[in-house]
Amino acid sequence: MSQSEAWTVQRLLEWTTDYLKKHGSEASRLEAEILLAHSLSLKRIELYTNFDEIPDEKALARFRDLVKRRGSGEPVAYLTGYKEFYSLDFEVNSAVLIPRPETEQIVLEVVELIKKRKETDSNSTFQILDIGTGSGNIAIALAKNLPGAELTAVDISEKALELARKNAKKHKMEDRIHFIQSDLFSALDLTREFDIIVSNPPYVKESEYRNLDPMVRNFEPKEALLAGPDGTEIIFRLVRDAVPFLKKGGKILIEMSPMIIHQVGDFMREDPHWGEIQILRDFARLERIIVAVRSDL
Repeated sequence: MSQSEAWTVQRLLEWTTDYLKKHGSEASRLEAEILLAHSLSLKRIELYTNFDEIPDEKALARFRDLVKRRGSGEPVAYLTGYKEFYSLDFEVNSAVLIPRPETEQIVLEVVELIKKRKETDSNSTFQILDIGTGSGNIAIALAKNLPGAELTAVDISEKALELARKNAKKHKMEDRIHFIQSDLFSALDLTREFDIIVSNPPYVKESEYRNLDPMVRNFEPKEALLAGPDGTEIIFRLVRDAVPFLKKGGKILIEMSPMIIHQVGDFMREDPHWGEIQILRDFARLERIIVAVRSDL
């Protein structure tokens, strides 16, 4: 950035959009707006009413640093420290995956499922378990949209749980969600049974991990992405171990790669504990989520 002209908000956006585009950004204008608004402590819409303003040197220094880091591949969500999910803002850092839009499909499905059940059983309190909660985005979104539900959220990472608790407090859901450090179900009480289990577990296979977008591979937590040589290892454990924790007639919803979803479906069909199995598509029309019913065995 040369100093020959004044760096107005408009000029900063134009220069940064071009810079990020040259560095591989597919949403360079949006990212430029997000980073500049964050640096100036403004809402994005407010940039347009301040086009001719010249930010002070302190704000410019913050912005230059963020743009440089973004140009090196660091995700915008880690730079700003937050990501929107299901119309809620979640704090994120390098201890957790950045919430993806396709994961909102799980929340939509569970909300609709509980609403239908309440039509015939309005007095019940529904128990929902979130395995691998990360930033807490699924559990918190469900708690916000299902006042009568009780949530339990687990993660193997204490750093992730620390952030999830912080997000729950931010959204005033800390009294509605019980957080537990656990490797899948290992730390849960065997007497607990849930109406619904949801999970967005690691499902990337080793060969895929090596070829991931560097923005993902170099910055997001490996343990939240990599499942093993086949990509199914953790999901198969999840499916096997979930049975005693799910009420008969209860449902499990698992997000996974479209490349392994039919393999997982076949694995579940071989287990008599699982009844009806559905495969749902995400907003991009990719097969993304398995929904299965615990059979009456």
